[in-house]
Amino acid sequence: MNKKNIFRNDNRIDYGVILPVFLLCLIGITSLYVAYDQSPMFTGSPLRESIKQAVWCGVGMIAVAIIMQVNVKWLWKLTPILYLIGLAVMGLLIQFYDRATFELTGSRNWFRFGAFSFQPAELMKIAVILMLAYVVTKHNSRHRKNKSLKTDGLLIAKMLAVILPVIILIMIQDDFGTMLVFLAIWGGVFLMSGISWKIIIPTIAAVVLIGSGTIFLVLSDTGREFLYSIGFSNYQFARIDSWIDPFHDVQGNSAQVANALMAIGSGGMTGKGFNVSDIYIPVRESDMIFTVPAENFGFVGGSFIILLYFVLIYRMLRVCFDTNNEFYAYIATGIIMMILFHVFENIGANIGLLPLTGIPLPFISQGGSALLSNMMGIGLILSMRYQMEKGAAV
Repeated sequence: MNKKNIFRNDNRIDYGVILPVFLLCLIGITSLYVAYDQSPMFTGSPLRESIKQAVWCGVGMIAVAIIMQVNVKWLWKLTPILYLIGLAVMGLLIQFYDRATFELTGSRNWFRFGAFSFQPAELMKIAVILMLAYVVTKHNSRHRKNKSLKTDGLLIAKMLAVILPVIILIMIQDDFGTMLVFLAIWGGVFLMSGISWKIIIPTIAAVVLIGSGTIFLVLSDTGREFLYSIGFSNYQFARIDSWIDPFHDVQGNSAQVANALMAIGSGGMTGKGFNVSDIYIPVRESDMIFTVPAENFGFVGGSFIILLYFVLIYRMLRVCFDTNNEFYAYIATGIIMMILFHVFENIGANIGLLPLTGIPLPFISQGGSALLSNMMGIGLILSMRYQMEKGAAV
């Protein structure tokens, strides 16, 4: 390849997406070191855990480089296969889940092979995004000229057929937080799919009504009995109670949220300094990782992280609007919703704005499965510009 081609390819790489992801990964590696080093419950090597995260970052970058090379036509053909494989793997969790993780968390959502473990639902997020984009694009291409409320209803049925098997498997695994992520992905593609506002507006109203009704039921003993009878668990009520009043049980169920708020507040404007912490927070390396930079570097550090996410989302939106390929546009919508929901829910839970659901912070929280899933999403976003197939038929 000559120099001219090298430079031409470089110009097709969106560094506006790569730079915030790279910085967030660096923040994640250093934050994990602090979280483990300052934890009185951790007896291993903080440096070793940081190196493991760095290795996963490297694996993710390799995945990005590979996915960028995948032609949209190949992606179109592979999508149904990837979706079916993902369903099959998640189905295996019903029987072959990691017993140790189940005893610790109550969730059947991890495989374990010796020292290696992974969460299939994280990679399934990408498969669902691809399949939703596939179904919507295929439907719209067939019914563009005879679009009606009837065809919109048919599209909704097809989209539900994609998401419902996944939701059922997630419910069997008892992973409420991950289920919310899948619903957010589905909702984002639903809003962008071209369905009539005569359907969208009542749907949004129904969601708001159900959400507010659930909160109302939680606040009463009779309502709680009803919610318990339809499947709500004690730990879910405990998390809602901790959200409503983070300091009602600081030695028990609300310790995580209460200590997180104290850690963030104690950081002040500029923080206590790197690797300085005097507040213990359970599971800080995952769900509560935002408290590390917020305590070490204060409001300035926390705001910088939010700014990086803002830049990343903005750049991904630019890619979404710039592409004339409908399939790519829906893929970008799903990925944006996935990352945006993770960021909003995780940081919102850390600062007491939202209930804690155990959702990791993209590119920062510990976890190879989640990091790889997010990196694959970034690879798909970058491939849209790199492939330069705007308007190409799939």
